[in-house]
Amino acid sequence: MLELAELTLLNFLLTLALFSAVWFLSVLLTNAGIVDVFWGLGFVLIAWASALFGYGDLYRKVLLTTLTTAWGVRLAVHIFLRSRGKGEDFRYQKFRENGGENFWWMSLITIFWLQALLCFVIALPLQVGQAVPTAAPLGWVEILGVVIWTGGFLTEALADFQLKAFVDDPENKGKVMNKGLWRYSRHPNYFGECVVWWGIFLIVLPVPGGIYAIIGPALITFLLLKVSGVTMLEAGLKSRREGYEEYVKSTSAFVPWFPRKE
Repeated sequence: MLELAELTLLNFLLTLALFSAVWFLSVLLTNAGIVDVFWGLGFVLIAWASALFGYGDLYRKVLLTTLTTAWGVRLAVHIFLRSRGKGEDFRYQKFRENGGENFWWMSLITIFWLQALLCFVIALPLQVGQAVPTAAPLGWVEILGVVIWTGGFLTEALADFQLKAFVDDPENKGKVMNKGLWRYSRHPNYFGECVVWWGIFLIVLPVPGGIYAIIGPALITFLLLKVSGVTMLEAGLKSRREGYEEYVKSTSAFVPWFPRKE
């Protein structure tokens, strides 16, 4: 078994190795977008490595690893099915254009190693929760964490399902998705993902030093709100979707809420 410092070093190296291998595959396929498929699987890798080599209690290990595996595998399968046969995502196409001939090696650092680092930091709750033993069994805080995780998981999964069904219907080409959960939030899938990680954090909170794991959910929330999620996606949607400006005015950006009346 490994102490927390040793475990985090192992996880960092494993995550770096995984995303480096995915980068090599992306060069062969000329498709950097495959990194999105492996995003959730990076957390699964960290969860299992932490469970196998950490000093944490068995019941918390089983809980954290099970929840993370369910979330990460579902997300990977969804993104794979969504992107299958559609070529490289427009975001990565833009990066490729800006990078020119150097993109193939620059992408290793700017896309794949960056995502490896983010994955490692966001997964701090998984590492702390499975490396540090506790004297107390699971209590009401952990139960609350599972309830919150479940709500986030179901929200993200349902939002992804509704959006894919909408996009796959040829009659909806160029239209704005404003039905189902998307009537109450412009990005319910991102909201659900954030809730998942706040739930994981609560499961880890009672562990000694668990409060420091708040870095994980705080970082994913910041990224989805201000960097790679809402901000980046909406910049393109406003120019590609007729009526999106009106949708923005009437619908909450993140936290689901009733549509505003004009």
